[in-house]
Amino acid sequence: MKPELLAPCGDLETLQTAIKYGADAVYLGGPMMQMRASHVGFTWETLEEASKLIHDAGRKMYVTVNIFPNNLEIPMLGDYTRRLKDLGADALIVSDIGAIAEIKEKNPDIEIHLSTQANCMNYKAASVYYNMGVKRIVLARELSIAQIAELRKNIPDDMQLEAFIHGAMCMSYSGRCMISAYTTGRSANRGQCAQSCRWKYALVEEKRPGEYFPVEETENGMEILSSKELCCVGLLDELEAAGVCSFKIEGRMRTPYYVGTVVNAYRMLIDKKISADEAFAEVDTASHRPFCTGFYTGNPSETTHGSDGYVRGSLFIATAAEDSKDGKVVIETRNAFNLGDEIEVVTPGMLGRKYKVESIVTEDGESIERSNTPMKKLTINAIDGIKKSDIFRMKLKETENC
Repeated sequence: MKPELLAPCGDLETLQTAIKYGADAVYLGGPMMQMRASHVGFTWETLEEASKLIHDAGRKMYVTVNIFPNNLEIPMLGDYTRRLKDLGADALIVSDIGAIAEIKEKNPDIEIHLSTQANCMNYKAASVYYNMGVKRIVLARELSIAQIAELRKNIPDDMQLEAFIHGAMCMSYSGRCMISAYTTGRSANRGQCAQSCRWKYALVEEKRPGEYFPVEETENGMEILSSKELCCVGLLDELEAAGVCSFKIEGRMRTPYYVGTVVNAYRMLIDKKISADEAFAEVDTASHRPFCTGFYTGNPSETTHGSDGYVRGSLFIATAAEDSKDGKVVIETRNAFNLGDEIEVVTPGMLGRKYKVESIVTEDGESIERSNTPMKKLTINAIDGIKKSDIFRMKLKETENC
């Protein structure tokens, strides 16, 4: 069987995009006890809608219950996770060993996946979790491919391994960081990370107040707080051979455009429809920090860099509001574009297809030369085969990069 492609979802639009572009499963957060609490999280009502969309499409839904709970929250876990199960959760992603024990005691039939936050690094720890009822290990980010293969050889055959293949990485050990809590009072381990590691810092010597010395990369040193982003387009076969059965994309706070683009690229790569180079060119169009291969190749020093900037190859300009017809398509705009611009449309299972904008017409029938209002419906000329919710983007010049 092919490895599972697992996509992040922070809202219903992103969820629908992930399904459309080929995710086998999605992971999302519920109303409480999840690591993106201050930014994303489905309500009971939207979670029920999400579950229906996911299962009607024949995909799976994994719900994060991955904070490190305090004493008062332990008694809530039984009722909370039972309700998640009743709403259709195929598995729960859990970090804390006490939370796992409580959930399994109250709801023994719920499938548990161990979160990467638990930083499971060896087969002995994996076996302990297996004996507690954990079905899958989301591997610690700090493992090399060789270490994953060794772990796989020494755990039960029916225990699954999941690994991140794309997205943001934390400079702290498996994401266990206190910088945000120290600087802002918002704990990263309670779903409130302020991403303080991404801020610009300077050194101040106590006898020279007001004199700031920049912390920057030189030939003698480098900034270590802000990590690069993971990209494994060239490592999927090695990860699969090492025993990974689920490829996970990071990004529950990412846009539908990002999720659709990245999922589509990895879907085609897994299905052997495109090469690793073509997949890299696709994921490079979405906004990201400079890429690396993380710890997988055994050189963790490559994960850090001296820049806090993002790069991207393309600008998300619209989605298709309906299927194309008679050489035209109705779009819903996101960013500005002009008559005469060369754009690309991204359809599931296909690389971006280029064509030139030859007409832009408003809902009132007025022909215009520039679209600069987001969330507006316009009609533009189309090429064949554009489907509802397809993504439109425009290649950026290097000087326009973010």
